Amino acid sequence: MGRGTPTTPSGEGGHPEPVRVALLTVSDAGSRGKREDRSGDEVARWCQVEGYRLVHRELVPDETSRIVPLLLDWADGGEVDVILTTGGTGFTSRDVTPEATRAVVERPARGLAEALVRHGETSTPFAVLSRGEVGIRGRTLIVNLPGSTGGVRDGISLLEPLLAHVRELLAPGAVSHDPPEESHE
Repeated sequence: MGRGTPTTPSGEGGHPEPVRVALLTVSDAGSRGKREDRSGDEVARWCQVEGYRLVHRELVPDETSRIVPLLLDWADGGEVDVILTTGGTGFTSRDVTPEATRAVVERPARGLAEALVRHGETSTPFAVLSRGEVGIRGRTLIVNLPGSTGGVRDGISLLEPLLAHVRELLAPGAVSHDPPEESHE
């Protein structure tokens, strides 16, 4: 953390815009007020330290019908560059965040999802028990992080150096990686 503020593309007056983040915590106990949203607080602190703009923050129960509409609204609304979810990625029958995310994502980012697990393994062998998904909807990256503060810290430390480039790649007018022209010999 603390690498400076990835701030592309430029906003008004040529001043760079901070990365715009939406945060969704998925927790039955948290939604009933029986547990503090520590993982969400960790993401919010990170946004503040990095100079990112936390545009939306919600806490919902582990229910697909509550997760999907928020992901759709935030991704399609054009107000955020990245949506981070915390919680609901484990093995219990109530852990439905990955399924809700798959219902929304247009293009999976398997490599990034796998990298999050590998990076988490450096802290705990339990990282492999996360079923988190990563993918793209429109111009928005959606990332499922575990519900533990340690899992969140591991995840955001991996994402931090990548976010500015991801934002550039998803921005309107991004340089495409066109296939080479065909040779007509």
